[in-house]
Amino acid sequence: MADRHVAREKSRAFAFRIVKCCEFLQSQRREYVLSKQLLRCGTAIGALIREAEYAESKADFIHKMHIALKEANETDYWIDLLLDSGYFSEEAGVSLQSDCRELLRVLIAIIKTTKTRS
Repeated sequence: MADRHVAREKSRAFAFRIVKCCEFLQSQRREYVLSKQLLRCGTAIGALIREAEYAESKADFIHKMHIALKEANETDYWIDLLLDSGYFSEEAGVSLQSDCRELLRVLIAIIKTTKTRS
């Protein structure tokens, strides 16, 4: 249960960072296409975790968390691409990437733990 709470809090804080990051990309860097992709998947992680809280079954919970995991992985891709393309400073990109990869680890742990519980 503690992991679920951690995932909820971390994904919300991450979504807030993503929103601010995308505002920066659009207003300061004039980047609209990649930032919209990042905004969509980066904020979906938390929404899916919240949706999983009211899953209809254990299988439904695992399924929703898997989708959140896929969105987190896609988010990591867009952050990596934006970082390599020079849209982020090294410090900002690496910090965002670190938070995203931490969410990936938390989601993987939740999925594995849930699968092993009877």
